[in-house]
Amino acid sequence: MAEPRRDELNVRHQKAILVSVYNPSEERDKARVLEELKGLVQTAGVEVVGELTQARPTPDPATFLGRGKLEELKQLIAARDARLVVFDNHLSPAQGKRLEEETQTLIVDRSEVILDIFASTARTYEARLQVELAQLLYFRPRLKRMWTHLERIEGGVGAGRGPGEKQIETDRRLIDKRIAELQRKLKEVEARRRRTVASRRGMSTVSLVGYTNAGKSTLMNALTGSDVYVADKLFATLDTRTRKWHVPQLGDALLSDTVGFIRKLPHHLVASFRSTLEEARQADLLLHVVDASHPEAERQIDTVYEVLREIGVETKNVLLVLNKMDAVTDRSLVDVLRIRHPDSILVSAFRGDGLDALGHAVAERLGRGFVNARIETGVGNGRMFAYLAEHAEITGTEYHDSRVTFDCRIPRRLTGELDGNDVHVTVFDSQPLATAAVAAPERRAS
Repeated sequence: MAEPRRDELNVRHQKAILVSVYNPSEERDKARVLEELKGLVQTAGVEVVGELTQARPTPDPATFLGRGKLEELKQLIAARDARLVVFDNHLSPAQGKRLEEETQTLIVDRSEVILDIFASTARTYEARLQVELAQLLYFRPRLKRMWTHLERIEGGVGAGRGPGEKQIETDRRLIDKRIAELQRKLKEVEARRRRTVASRRGMSTVSLVGYTNAGKSTLMNALTGSDVYVADKLFATLDTRTRKWHVPQLGDALLSDTVGFIRKLPHHLVASFRSTLEEARQADLLLHVVDASHPEAERQIDTVYEVLREIGVETKNVLLVLNKMDAVTDRSLVDVLRIRHPDSILVSAFRGDGLDALGHAVAERLGRGFVNARIETGVGNGRMFAYLAEHAEITGTEYHDSRVTFDCRIPRRLTGELDGNDVHVTVFDSQPLATAAVAAPERRAS
């Protein structure tokens, strides 16, 4: 049987059947197996007209579905006049080809849908590079069955974005050349981002992480008064944004919003977005934002930790934030989460509830690395004035003739860096610990 012609099919707004094959040993609510996939394809602009699920320990190596379910899928396609089938699984190139031959319908897997949404959401130069690289790595092994219609690389499920139609007539050699070029450009971007993050050593850094649509951007706006884009859809934010946040009893910190995670995130996409997540890797504290109203919140928490470990982010200093308390209808779900995560903070970023408690919790966590210090210098040392105003919380100032003394709370790591001339630093915790005669270096005080 002839394979369906993708170049003659505009999949956007097409009728689609959703399919999921899951292991019966998984603790899943069967009624919700396809809920997340439905949200993904609707974000991509596809009309859902039918659903099909199958519980089996291992997928069929040829068609992923068992023979009986495959026949049921064919009947459902005919009955609903569907021209698209979307799997909530990752399919091998051979499985996708065999399914298309069997059903005479375009087959799309979960990875392709997610890549499509990222392609349609990417706005910045860095995000577009990352998405294009992930798309090419995904589609390269699928070139054999796509040789005459490579415009699918343009964006998959109707996004109309990506490497573009120029890839239609390319071959593996040209694709490999483009992949190498993208990887080189992303290394340059990553190096610049590392330098940017390193330049912020003097300020405490906090990074928001969490499942997609958990309310991270809304929380960032509520805490910083910024206007980061917010939308009730999956992957509304792809680019890292950083804003200044005044933390009570601590001073100013830098708060970064990052891309949301999701279950079964394509490996190529995770690899491509490593540079974007540099903020999370270098943060002093991670705020793990959770949609407390979601019935699978605990599963989403586990997913986020899995992705963080995959990209090499330490998960030791994490504060769990149970968000969307205004949307909670079953308080018992929150009670269970609180039992499992007793140090979590309850907030509603939408209504502004619990933000003071969150600020105090963050100050306490970050404050563990702070010390009380008394810094004496000459009244003409304007660079030290500016340095302390930016990097410390000044609690008192005294002038004596040509000298000035500052009482402040400052990150312990900075006290050892104030070496030079004409500055005396005395460090205290509950009692005096150390005294040193040091001065602010020109490069840090400027």
